[in-house]
Amino acid sequence: MMKPILAALLAASPMVVLAASWENVPLVDRTCADTAKDAPDDHPRDCLLQCASSGYEILDHGTWVALDEAGDEKAVAALKATHRKDHIRVDVTGERTGSVIHVTSLAIAR
Repeated sequence: MMKPILAALLAASPMVVLAASWENVPLVDRTCADTAKDAPDDHPRDCLLQCASSGYEILDHGTWVALDEAGDEKAVAALKATHRKDHIRVDVTGERTGSVIHVTSLAIAR
């Protein structure tokens, strides 16, 4: 009797949600992610702001992971507040579901 209940519970939650933090990771807009992958620190702040409507991703161990809409908004605010011209790295906390981070906080890394 327990096996059908367990199977039903597992089927009802196919995605695993993991709370996590990412520190000092490159931030790149989705438009330029593929071209910036080899040198994300060279990607300029001006382009990050110009391409804001495409959304943002962070580079996590060689894989791009998208930020959710709230993360995109936090990224724009952080980019507008910094004077850095490039080498834009961030500290992010949130829950990762699949290939998207549901961001609770984002700040420019020190």
